[in-house]
Amino acid sequence: MCVDFDYINRELKRRQGGYGRGARMKIESDTAQFLSGVRHGRTIGSPITLLISNHDWENWKEALAIEDRPETRAKHKSLTRPRPGHADLAGCLKYNFPEARYVLERASARETAARVAAGAVAKLFLKEFGVEVASHVVAIGKVALEDESVSFQKVLALRAVEDIVLGCVDPTVEARMKEEVDKALEARDTVGGTFEVIAHGVPPGLGSCGQWDERLDGQLAQAVMSIQAVKAVEIGAGIEDASRPGSQVHDEIGYDREKSRFTRKSNRAGGLEGGISNAEDIVVRGYVKPISTLRRPLESVDFETKEAVKAAYERSDICVVPAAGVVGEAMVALTISRAFLEKFGGDSMGETKRNYLAYMEQVKRF
Repeated sequence: MCVDFDYINRELKRRQGGYGRGARMKIESDTAQFLSGVRHGRTIGSPITLLISNHDWENWKEALAIEDRPETRAKHKSLTRPRPGHADLAGCLKYNFPEARYVLERASARETAARVAAGAVAKLFLKEFGVEVASHVVAIGKVALEDESVSFQKVLALRAVEDIVLGCVDPTVEARMKEEVDKALEARDTVGGTFEVIAHGVPPGLGSCGQWDERLDGQLAQAVMSIQAVKAVEIGAGIEDASRPGSQVHDEIGYDREKSRFTRKSNRAGGLEGGISNAEDIVVRGYVKPISTLRRPLESVDFETKEAVKAAYERSDICVVPAAGVVGEAMVALTISRAFLEKFGGDSMGETKRNYLAYMEQVKRF
């Protein structure tokens, strides 16, 4: 498979963009360095190793090196005032750390840079089979996109936009979303929202109904839920469908004789039935809570004194929903790629394509 290095670095840049991002995005300028698995711009079958430098390390490595000495800890930036909603307290209790620096850096969404780089490779793989993955922002705070039927082409077109604002397909709604971020900034608060990832061109038959852990919808839900600050995941119109009668939920089936394919009048199932892809667009939404680090800190308790204090403040963002959408794309692409290879196998791109084409011919003749 050919590897487009510019495409991968562009994906990393997209993760860093979006209105409401914090100062760290000015420190980091992510590019991926390939250490193995690629030669002369092509994969060679061995594991692919990517390196993304962390430039912010210089700003806290000294404090991290000496923070375990009580006599010097107070002089440096140790964190003993855990932030509600963050991994600080739970992580320190789990690993018995006296302060949260080790926890917060490992729990940080900084690690999603690696996910996006790996996801970009997965996207390049899927493109070989006509599958595209893209995302857009559906809501920021109380401002939401009202049109439920956003075309995939509109969503894909956002990728060509150089200056990322909030990744909404409707400029008018995006302007109102921007106002929500401004309100949070003025209030020294944070704001969450919802992103939607669409995988277009996915063939039917990925995943399985035969075993619970092979269901593709379950795998996608876990992958998107694993993204920092995501607290809920929806497949298709799952949330609304829970309150509707079945006659208004299920996607009626038709058949196009000219194209020799089954059709649907709608896609409320989000491209998945019984844990298996059904050839419609796979649609996954991630619901992102407002991030935990506030410029107006919430109440907490100091680890050392056990006295009531205000939670610590670390350099942070106001809104991360567009970036979370880019990470969501990566996780969806990685999950679908794994299911794709489980279905079609192959030790080379040529072999996988032969298996894929033979299967698609079988589907056409069904």
